[in-house]
Amino acid sequence: MTIELKLTTLPESVSEATIVSWYKKPGERVRQDEKLADIETDKVILDIPAPVSGVLIKIITPEGTTIQAETVIGLIEEGDAAAMDTPDTVQNPVSIPETAREIALSPAVRNMLNEFNLDASVITATGKRGRLLKADIVNYLEKIAAPVITETSQSISTPSTAESVIVADSEAAKHTPNSTQTMISREPRRVPMSRIRSSIAKRLVEAQQNAAILTTFNEVDLTEVIAIRTEFAESFKKQKEVKLGFMSFFVKAVTNSLKQFPIINAATEGNDILYHDYFDIGIAVGSERGLVVPILRDADKMSFAQIESAIAVFAQKARDGSIAIEDISGGSFTITNGGVFGSLLSTPILNPPQSAILGLHKIQRRPIAIGDEIAIRPMMNLALSYDHRIIDGSDAVRFLVSIKNTLEKPASLFLEV
Repeated sequence: MTIELKLTTLPESVSEATIVSWYKKPGERVRQDEKLADIETDKVILDIPAPVSGVLIKIITPEGTTIQAETVIGLIEEGDAAAMDTPDTVQNPVSIPETAREIALSPAVRNMLNEFNLDASVITATGKRGRLLKADIVNYLEKIAAPVITETSQSISTPSTAESVIVADSEAAKHTPNSTQTMISREPRRVPMSRIRSSIAKRLVEAQQNAAILTTFNEVDLTEVIAIRTEFAESFKKQKEVKLGFMSFFVKAVTNSLKQFPIINAATEGNDILYHDYFDIGIAVGSERGLVVPILRDADKMSFAQIESAIAVFAQKARDGSIAIEDISGGSFTITNGGVFGSLLSTPILNPPQSAILGLHKIQRRPIAIGDEIAIRPMMNLALSYDHRIIDGSDAVRFLVSIKNTLEKPASLFLEV
């Protein structure tokens, strides 16, 4: 019996998706619930599982095809007797080399391998657990693109992957030692944006155009927070089975301050202000496909351990490309941490329809005045970007000061004062 393989539903507010990868070829056997393909929406990457066990007999929509809900993308012949010697498939489908399927690859890496017709097994992987990164492919291409340089009277041979060659003219060659010639690639390499990257670009432009964005800054002395982490790190990890990080302190400080300044937790809709009586905090997480913002639901009710555990799960999902639509939907306020990449100061951009976002930065030991004395303290710059249409500067500044005061005296987090 032939079963249609289709994209049954799409997340709310998502109208279409793109086939990113096929993991099976026509004629190969599949098991029920085995992942057959990845599709990319403008928010997440979703799996297409096999509805039954059998043989994939036809791929109707190859990689790169845009589809909508209920679109049939392939056919499966159900049952063990379904053997296809000459599978029916679309003309010139995009296929994945066998070696690429044997290695854990992200969709972006897989697309890059297909673009340059590369074998993943011959490229040195530097990612965690042997994961192949886009940077590894770039390094490999740079190595194999190095020209074989000979004397002027001889030909210049280059690998087939080199896109273009520009050779110095004879006049320039006269001024070159040994009359050697140089190959330089001058043609740009055109790669279409992924749906997620396109969505990020669109939302950021909309944020700039539709909101009056202003940023206020402050700095926080993390001496006490670091002292608590140092004292309780071992026992916390042993009892809670998760590392005590900085983010749980910041989430707690943010939710406490949002309760004092509810306008910071609000949003706009037309001429109305939407006040949120809950605290769903988005944590910006970088991934190979772009920035995603999973949500900590009711973060004010979460313990330190629950916050750290949830963030660890989201970070792993971002690395694996398994963030679900429900993980990133909603949110009333966002925290983004550029400090993990070494940023000392930045102006974060709003995450619409939210009206404010907190930017964290690198912790740096520097001299500051403590009373009449100079001391070396671990300092972090804070940046709050906000929509000045509904948030007054005084509220934004006092909100940021509240976060600063809470983190400099973190005992208040435990006493709830």
